[in-house]
Amino acid sequence: MRFLGKLRGSGTLAAADGTIGPADYELDGYLMRPGAVVASGELQMACGALDATVDRPGLRLITAEGHVLPFRFTGKSSDRRGRFAHIDISEGLPAEGEWRRLARASASLPSSSE
Repeated sequence: MRFLGKLRGSGTLAAADGTIGPADYELDGYLMRPGAVVASGELQMACGALDATVDRPGLRLITAEGHVLPFRFTGKSSDRRGRFAHIDISEGLPAEGEWRRLARASASLPSSSE
């Protein structure tokens, strides 16, 4: 496993039945094997908005760059009562070279936890 860098940005959180709302994200990317990129990180939404994700099928983050990232929460649903939640993503991620380019570009953005 090799660390590829950190992506930060904004996007929209959606479910199979519609849009939930705007979200910021900060993801650490890893190359698991050639061609297999995974990410783990933090999702930030307005206070209480994460509550709307409980029991919603087809959750995905749509980034400002147009990437559609299906994800799963790694904590308990009670952990989504605030503004931050931890997520894992294994589909829809940019390839290794694109991830590195995007990570360099997002390095100048403020952290979502600031």
